[in-house]
Amino acid sequence: MSEGLSLLAVDDELPALHDLARMLRASAAVAHVDASASGEDALGKLARRRYDGVFLDVRMPGVDGLELAGVVRRFGDPPAVVFVSAYENAAVEAFELHVLDYLVKPVSRQRIEEAIRRVATETGRRTAPEAEPAPSAGLIPVSNLRGGGTRLLPRSEVLYLEAQGDFVRIVSEGGGRYLLRSSLGDLAARWEAHGFVRVHRRYLVNLRRAVEVRPQLNGTATLVLADSSEVPVARRNLPDLLRSLRL
Repeated sequence: MSEGLSLLAVDDELPALHDLARMLRASAAVAHVDASASGEDALGKLARRRYDGVFLDVRMPGVDGLELAGVVRRFGDPPAVVFVSAYENAAVEAFELHVLDYLVKPVSRQRIEEAIRRVATETGRRTAPEAEPAPSAGLIPVSNLRGGGTRLLPRSEVLYLEAQGDFVRIVSEGGGRYLLRSSLGDLAARWEAHGFVRVHRRYLVNLRRAVEVRPQLNGTATLVLADSSEVPVARRNLPDLLRSLRL
């Protein structure tokens, strides 16, 4: 990128914000740096200007880094996100949000330069014509409810998803149970092309794993999946489900 990168630095602690912005501006690969002292201000800047990357503190009052990263990933052409935090315990959540890098304070100039190079590479990959799909396409990083840790789960193995507050519970073939920090609405929009259909305000189903629809007398229905589990179908979602199944 001969014109240099456009970056946004976000941190609620002003000394840390000034240091971060200064190190970003010192890089030869960077052409422009804006700074925001809050998630709310960062959202405003992101709405007015396109950035190649956002260097973002995790723990902030109001809209924190995790929430802001969740919003950014829904952009049609999202900037790369790099977390800059004094805490290491948000690394798993960062991985789930597909954050490009995770820097732990105090951050050295070498690590900043490394992260900037990764942003430049990612930006070039997004703008390159006919880019090859990422090797990890179709793999979902999820938190394992039984054994702990994070697993890369093939999306094709997912039977259904259930909203659980700020998380989504994923049920997969073989009885696997996992958690993903996301909203059901966001996943419904992004996974529609992969055969997933919203059948209830709390449920998203992989129709490729559905085996039977059982209509109920009250106008609702029950959807039976390949493992014999049953998911409720709301009355208002039933017509869309039937159209999707071409019944």
